[in-house]
Amino acid sequence: MKENRTVLVTGGLGYIGSHTAVEFINKGYNVVIVDNLGNSRIEVLDGIESITAVRPHFYKIDITQKEELDRVFKDHPEIDSVIHFAAWKAVGESVNKPLKYYDNNLNGMASVLEAMTNNNCHNLVFSSSCTVYGQPDVLPVTEAAPIKEALSPYGFTKQVCETMIKDVVKSKDDLKTIALRYFNPIGAHESALIGELPLGVPDNLIPFVTQTAYGIREQLSVFGDDYNTEDGTAVRDYIHVTDLAKAHVAAIERLIDNKNNDTFEVFNVGTGKGNSVLEVVNTFEQVTGEKLNYKIVDRRAGDIEKVWADTAFAEKNLGWKAELTLADALKSAWEWEKYIRAED
Repeated sequence: MKENRTVLVTGGLGYIGSHTAVEFINKGYNVVIVDNLGNSRIEVLDGIESITAVRPHFYKIDITQKEELDRVFKDHPEIDSVIHFAAWKAVGESVNKPLKYYDNNLNGMASVLEAMTNNNCHNLVFSSSCTVYGQPDVLPVTEAAPIKEALSPYGFTKQVCETMIKDVVKSKDDLKTIALRYFNPIGAHESALIGELPLGVPDNLIPFVTQTAYGIREQLSVFGDDYNTEDGTAVRDYIHVTDLAKAHVAAIERLIDNKNNDTFEVFNVGTGKGNSVLEVVNTFEQVTGEKLNYKIVDRRAGDIEKVWADTAFAEKNLGWKAELTLADALKSAWEWEKYIRAED
């Protein structure tokens, strides 16, 4: 346990951020959260407290406001690590509103790096994405795969943010950083007290699945059935959000314990297995007993055909491995959906 260690979590009331905050608190860390509530709800703070019996320090700020972010560090000079989640993250929306993504995601990253530099904070884990690989030439994709031209502005911002980190690291001898390239996080905490709760119409598959099953959405759209995959639908590596959250603990502890081999490291965070959209639909129906109303529609702009991770490097160097299954994740997502509808 890392008692008296304090980690700042930007976007900490969001989907992945909230689950990560829980894992750090459970490991004995002090957690400070900043979030502008642009795609999250303040009630998530109650969920974190209910699970952990600890209420993290919380600031409602936008990280692009440098003075406000700097104030957080001044209030908490003990912060020695940052996990940076805060960013817009919908692939489809980024295609339609690219400037929104460039403005927020890139300026936000610059603001975090500047605040860390100004306040002698030395450890950073960045929330990156497998979208930086585009459509890989070889599957499963390793960390050594080439970075391809991004298929969406969202993916491009992740590429640029990684480059920004690398450039800053070159100028700062004492900054240690890790980029975790996520595959597709799904599921919810086993307590059903926190989970994925997009505001408005979901952009991601699983919330649309659960909302359709509950009757919030009339029909689930499956984008394309003519891909070069076993059943024609797109294939992704779906990782349980709790497993993903634990990878952040492993990454921060690697930096704190000076086990990193370089000042900028990259790890794939996935299960090492690909599942098609129709496999997800069928598995959801099996584990919940709910029948889904879905239809096949045209492909969606910005989507790639298939991708899944080679996780050997993360397993060896982070000492981390995904443990929960697709069925586990879908069952937890359904329990979360039922919980939040009962609360409304």
